[in-house]
Amino acid sequence: MFEITKSAAFDAAHYLPQGPQGGPYTRLHGHSFSVEATIRGEPQGPVGWVEDLGALDAALRAVAGELDHGVLNEKPGLESPTLEHLCRYFAERLKPAFPGLARVAVSRPTVGERCVMTVD
Repeated sequence: MFEITKSAAFDAAHYLPQGPQGGPYTRLHGHSFSVEATIRGEPQGPVGWVEDLGALDAALRAVAGELDHGVLNEKPGLESPTLEHLCRYFAERLKPAFPGLARVAVSRPTVGERCVMTVD
């Protein structure tokens, strides 16, 4: 069994409306995000790859592009844009085209935070 991974980056603003009152999370602020999508499987077809990395790259960048330089809270499903909800957002959009999707990780590298979602 093999795993292949592609990553993309985006910058976006957000706030956590249900965050601790008086804390920084409820105020609008921005982050640079990194997202990784991992596909698990056996090499297939005459090329002998798990999946076309170019196709995964394009799909991952397209979803990241939907969020780039926007307010995450304005996207349906991201009204409370935690790292956990961002992982789910990416997984829901990638899984139909990539049934071998095994994992999505979203991080904020500048603050040393990361969330990993295992996809069924």
